[in-house]
Amino acid sequence: MAQDATVPKLNFEYWLEKAVEWGQATTLESQKDTCLHLPQLQEFLHQLYETIKHLGPTVAIQQFPLIGQLLGRLCWNPFVVGYDESQKTLMWCLCCLYSSEPQNAVELKANSWIRSLLCHLLSSSNWDSNEAETSTFISALGYTSADYYCHLVKNMVSSLVIELRENQFNGLNIQESISASRVHALSIFCVPLITLPDLTPLLETLLLYHGGSSKEILSSEFLEAVNEAFLKKKISLPESAVFSLWLRHLPSLEKATLHLLDQLFSIQLNSLEEVARAIKDSLLPQASSHPAIFRIVNDIFKNSLMETDGASEVMTIIQVFTQLFLQAYQSENKQLKFPLKAYFPYHHQPLVRALVSRPFELPTTYWSQHVKHISDMLKASIEDTNVSSLTDLFEIWFLVACFGEWLDIAAEQLLKAAVEPDPVLWLLAFYYCPKNENQQRTQTMVGNVVIVNLSLKDLEAAVHRVTGIEQCCNQRFTTHLLTNFLLFSPGGHKIAQECICHITEITDTSKEVYNLLIRTAYRFNHSGEENQRTVKLVNELLQKLTLKV
Repeated sequence: MAQDATVPKLNFEYWLEKAVEWGQATTLESQKDTCLHLPQLQEFLHQLYETIKHLGPTVAIQQFPLIGQLLGRLCWNPFVVGYDESQKTLMWCLCCLYSSEPQNAVELKANSWIRSLLCHLLSSSNWDSNEAETSTFISALGYTSADYYCHLVKNMVSSLVIELRENQFNGLNIQESISASRVHALSIFCVPLITLPDLTPLLETLLLYHGGSSKEILSSEFLEAVNEAFLKKKISLPESAVFSLWLRHLPSLEKATLHLLDQLFSIQLNSLEEVARAIKDSLLPQASSHPAIFRIVNDIFKNSLMETDGASEVMTIIQVFTQLFLQAYQSENKQLKFPLKAYFPYHHQPLVRALVSRPFELPTTYWSQHVKHISDMLKASIEDTNVSSLTDLFEIWFLVACFGEWLDIAAEQLLKAAVEPDPVLWLLAFYYCPKNENQQRTQTMVGNVVIVNLSLKDLEAAVHRVTGIEQCCNQRFTTHLLTNFLLFSPGGHKIAQECICHITEITDTSKEVYNLLIRTAYRFNHSGEENQRTVKLVNELLQKLTLKV
């Protein structure tokens, strides 16, 4: 066989003849001869890999036209594959023949053939272990056929992982490093075997592997398949591997976020504990400690809110997600923590810092002052001439809405504490009616002042007043205040069930009230606030309203 002068001379014909002679090593004679030559064969395969790894598929096949026949035969010989690192070397040689961008039908067919060989090497279930002679040999080693091939796969995966990790730390040594195309090919070969348990360490290593290339070296098919298997809980991966997957492949991050929303929409939100558990299990709050992931997830939530016309259940989901994100963010190592501006780059930072402060982090006696501080800064931002469009206004509103704990506390403070009502009413009026001009917002505030100073004998008139409110946003605002009056005012508990049921019957606010109640229950469960009567009442109301939503 003619060879280029730059290619080392390899005893290629000799080993091809041996491979043909051995077949699948089904006779005692072929098994003995195979075992006798295994050390020399492994050395030959290593030399072959070193020769072709920088040539590219086309040149490699030109230099060694029968290389496919040789590798194909050796891959089906269990004694060759089971010896030391021969299995891994065979895989790397096959990777060198894989065309990352096939140009014709021949290359496409070659790629398909290579993929099938890799599946065969990686999956013990594809081995034909029924041959009597082979099974006898394996039994003599003290293994069942299943155990033997299981150990074979584990050893091969371990060897690949070690080589990839060593290469990661030795990236500057160009001659010894694994080329990006080889890693790309290996990722493609893993696609049909993603759910194979023994392959998990290799998946993790590939997801964390970057090499020296500025471009993505893992195939999109591999990244999509891993993400799909993870979302369907067919595989389990360390958090670091999942975060790396989402950072390097944004379509997977988008799919994971939409998958979470679909999952939450499909279940009855009986409590926010269930919502919080599902959100936390998705790993999205933890992954959002990276600003790039947070901003993308936040944008998807924002779009979902707009598409559902501000549905209260979507807003509640976003608020729980934001709380869980803050928990993950605050638990980050201070040296590794990104500044808040990285997550909210276009907002007034003092306002962001005020909203990010969790209520339970502050004394309850300071809550009314903190709410007023938020309201004053927000009002100043709204009246700033820079807020010149509805888009700018929506962005500010969405920031405030994400931190809904402070909005619920603002409504409670009107009834529970000696607080200056105007700033708090302005904050709530902005949240429920963000598009209103200053004069309209003032009218909304004045219209709801009566509820702040409500007495029980005035309650019936106030309840009926809700039905006369034409604007949906005003109706929701008034319903929020009335519900809080019943929950937190002296004597309100006595008639709460009757009045709240009446409100939800005569208005289209069942979901609004329901979500307010589950938010209240969730906050009490996590804040340590002592209010057993209110918690009991909230739970009773939730049971009555469940059928309505």
